[in-house]
Amino acid sequence: MTVEIMDKTKIKTSCLINNYNYAPFLSEAIDSALNQTVKFDEIIIVDDASTDNSAEIINKFTQVANVKSILKEQNQGQLSSFNEGFLAATGDILFFLDADDIYEPEYLENALNFYNRRSECDFVFCAYKKFGAVEGTFKDDAVDLDLGYSVIRTLYNGEWIGSITSTLSIRREIVRKFLPIPNLEDWRVRADDCLVWGASLVGAKKFYMSKPFVMYRIHENNQYHNKSFLDVDKNYEYKRFWKRNSLFNYILQKNNFSYPLLLAFTSIRELQTIPCPKYQDFVTYLKIIFLFEHSLYWKIKGIIFLFSYFLKILISGKLKTL
Repeated sequence: MTVEIMDKTKIKTSCLINNYNYAPFLSEAIDSALNQTVKFDEIIIVDDASTDNSAEIINKFTQVANVKSILKEQNQGQLSSFNEGFLAATGDILFFLDADDIYEPEYLENALNFYNRRSECDFVFCAYKKFGAVEGTFKDDAVDLDLGYSVIRTLYNGEWIGSITSTLSIRREIVRKFLPIPNLEDWRVRADDCLVWGASLVGAKKFYMSKPFVMYRIHENNQYHNKSFLDVDKNYEYKRFWKRNSLFNYILQKNNFSYPLLLAFTSIRELQTIPCPKYQDFVTYLKIIFLFEHSLYWKIKGIIFLFSYFLKILISGKLKTL
């Protein structure tokens, strides 16, 4: 298959690999970042004070010119590694990779083509293949999608519009608006929540890439997939709700954001940034307007306008169906 040639001179890329005690998988992850058909400008490996031989493996790779390492002295969790990697990175677009996952060789080339074709794109996540203890392909949709902006639906509905860490890439100008985040203990695991929610709250325009360019390894230590931590802590989701609130408050304060005065109007404007919205998108914004718009006048007007816009999209054939 022929892949179009892009002008890479204008975009500098950083790959941020976070690792903790994944020595058996680490070399394969780093190799996958090194062996891209279009090379990363820099690869930064952040080791979160591993107790296995990860540091020894990392030191061998730092002999390569564009590979840097940060060997932390204290284990502080995944968010801490994201913070450290971001502060060290110089790329225009940051790519995140868990040390037990793998990039397909053409991932960066295709991602850069994607960004170059869509100058308004701030945040991309792609489909992925599971391998190891479980195999299969995970796709949000069969085609590439422009998901528009998601400030309102994230702020009021807590929507999580993204995917696992290793499928994410974000423009630096977006990431700097929410990283570094000080709440390290809250996000020792599942810190991709901070990337996904944070990007939405600071106004990233999100896109989905339907080809699976990432290999997501399933193994006994993969907490996110196995949900083993939920067996230990039955109140995990309740605690995560309060962690989310704390995270949102921090990001809003950091960026001097305030809740919109005309919520119904702003909600509909946000919905209109999705070129081909789904039925569920209309349901989401209807729920937000109905529950959170304080002005009865704007609540009614917003609901009427929402239904008229739904009919317009339906008649035009732009309503996205599953």
